[in-house]
Amino acid sequence: MNAFVSAAAIGAGHQSSFVTDRCAAHQIVPRLPSSNRPRLCPISMSGGPSWSDHVPVAEKPRTLIREDGISGSDTMQSRFESMIRKAQDDICAQVEALDGGKFHEDSWIRENGGGGISRVLQGGNVFEKAGVNVSVVYGTMPPEAVAAASARGVTRDVGYAPGEAVPFFAAGISSVMHPWNPMAPTMHFNYRYFETDRGLWWFGGGTDLTPSYLYEEDAKHFHGTLKKCCDRHDEAYFPKFKSWCDDYFLIKHRGERRGLGGIFFDDLNDRPADEIFKFSTDCTNTVCEAYLPLVERRKDEEYTEAQKTWQQLRRARYVEYNLVYDRGTVFGLKTGGRIESILMSLPLTARWEYDHSPEAGSWEEKTLAVLKEPKDWA
Repeated sequence: MNAFVSAAAIGAGHQSSFVTDRCAAHQIVPRLPSSNRPRLCPISMSGGPSWSDHVPVAEKPRTLIREDGISGSDTMQSRFESMIRKAQDDICAQVEALDGGKFHEDSWIRENGGGGISRVLQGGNVFEKAGVNVSVVYGTMPPEAVAAASARGVTRDVGYAPGEAVPFFAAGISSVMHPWNPMAPTMHFNYRYFETDRGLWWFGGGTDLTPSYLYEEDAKHFHGTLKKCCDRHDEAYFPKFKSWCDDYFLIKHRGERRGLGGIFFDDLNDRPADEIFKFSTDCTNTVCEAYLPLVERRKDEEYTEAQKTWQQLRRARYVEYNLVYDRGTVFGLKTGGRIESILMSLPLTARWEYDHSPEAGSWEEKTLAVLKEPKDWA
């Protein structure tokens, strides 16, 4: 997911005073008391944000949180922004240490509040393209975005008239890394927090692996690391979120998954926000431990021209999934997101061949088999 779903400023001190609304799908959705709800979006409900609203700035802002939100540094808005900005620094430093190259950074703000910091390493020594973006967005969910969320069994428009746009706050960190070497896997992660101006909130995110060639020991390390992270918070998390990931990253028109999966969750608000925040933080901080050892292990492996071609074909599947099915991409495009940030996840190069099938019994065919029938690796 490349763009961020919404949630509003939730101070840790307000946890005990939450009341709830029951959604149409009978899900209990936490709400902030009306006296504590920020005014999230003063922009026109008919127009909303547009793709031209993003203004480059020479220096990254101290904070991207708008002043008319709940003030103070201990709100969930502020805490989540602090977490993702520190994670961006830490992850980029570790990737640079492995690659030897440097990320290009640019910052931008939106006229009606929020903004982002994008970092992209392109044409590196190890990574053909790697990006780590943070974003804080105030906007409106148009009716079609609200309808898409409601189709998942949750409701985002409690208290609104049918078809009315819903003001939201969203903050998140999103990353995709595409190595040069086809033996080294691609990796994606995204963690985000949403609110609406009527006080509904939720968390979402995940980390998943997309190799061109299956190494079982790599899959076991990646999934095992994520399982240990999940188990630190709730032992029910990993099997649930692993299965959710396998279902979510399905390329329906191909009948195969984008990759070997990992974990994925959305609409998470079934316990105090502080607990889910700690889980999201741990997941974000576990990304490098799960992924970078695999790249270190595979980045100098020998490969053939045919194996490079297979990598390009698998990258094409990555593009197909992101542009056709990914909710984050669709959400960003429908809410006037920054195009460069939304499409940062796409690889620098990819390839489409007509009616291509791997040779029977080949490494490529064995890899494709586990993309069609996911396995338990942890």
